[in-house]
Amino acid sequence: MRVYLDNAATTPIDKEVLAVMFSVMEKQYGNPSSIHAHGREVRSVVELARKSVAKLLNVSPSEIFFTSGGTEADNTAIRCGIHDNGITHAITSKIEHHAVGHTLTALEKKGVIKLSYVNVDEKGNVDYNHLEELLQNNERSFVSLMHANNEIGTLLDVERVGNICEKYNALFHCDTVQTMGHYVHDLSHLKVHFVACAAHKLHGPKGIGFLYVNHKVKIKPLIYGGSQERNMRGGTENVYGIAGLAKALEIAYHEMDEHASYVQELKTYMKEQLLENFDDIEFNGETDPEKSLYTVLNVSFPESDMGDMMLFNLDINGISASGGSACSSGSNIGSHVLTGIGASPNRPSVRFSFSKMTTKEEIDYTVEKLKQIVPVAV
Repeated sequence: MRVYLDNAATTPIDKEVLAVMFSVMEKQYGNPSSIHAHGREVRSVVELARKSVAKLLNVSPSEIFFTSGGTEADNTAIRCGIHDNGITHAITSKIEHHAVGHTLTALEKKGVIKLSYVNVDEKGNVDYNHLEELLQNNERSFVSLMHANNEIGTLLDVERVGNICEKYNALFHCDTVQTMGHYVHDLSHLKVHFVACAAHKLHGPKGIGFLYVNHKVKIKPLIYGGSQERNMRGGTENVYGIAGLAKALEIAYHEMDEHASYVQELKTYMKEQLLENFDDIEFNGETDPEKSLYTVLNVSFPESDMGDMMLFNLDINGISASGGSACSSGSNIGSHVLTGIGASPNRPSVRFSFSKMTTKEEIDYTVEKLKQIVPVAV
């Protein structure tokens, strides 16, 4: 039996999404920049997809720009948002995705910005009072904070951060890669300037995403070339991916309540089974369902000599998951997120992440195998 519990890394593609993509591949093969009939037909695929995404997010199609994924979207927002608006101070946290953290530290090393880190607690919650202090004690800032942490699932109060940023005229970039398609994002009512998405996190294809850019913000391209994406991203569009992204988001919004309830039940069930069978485990991140992404459960198991082999042992038992321990030294490459929240470096941690395709039987199988792998069980 093979069990897939690494949906936070990527999700299986939906069959309906595949059907849409195959149809475009087979029948609509023109270059969308060509002015002839074949090109115009494919251009309509791109623009209909843009309108579909924009409608679901309650924004204008002119605010949606397709990218190669979340990393490009984050880089575009950060690099162009900072450079083109003359910003010299940025704020983030030490538990952001590397697409954000590494980009900002690169800009800091080049002397482009001064970088500040907002405090987070042991569950990964942002200290909103500290955020406000950083904003009021510095020049105009660029704030980059993710909606849900990709390793521990702790949620950000996006509305609260947006209101704080507005108070101090700061630009707000939110990486919603883990939450797009899992929560309603009404961007017309949120005070956010940039939002990033990657389709493969919501049962869409890899290699495609989008960046939402609020119409009040003006930026120049990160990638130059042709006039694609209204002169905002050079390069022939990934039309099949764009069509797949739009379909995946459409399905996600249509089935959101049903799937959220189902997946939350799976997460709760696995948590209960782990507590019942193991006497020394800890859950990393927020445990309150209202404050935690329902697709992610991060677990620290007891210390043991076999800790480093946890993921390997899961894999050879047919279970795909991800994780790792906190860094115990500057030279030890571990999870910067677990290190950032002060987790023990001696406890092996595993991130189990679920989707609408996960089953209760797979959870039972995983728990039974863990009882064989983890040295100390009740």
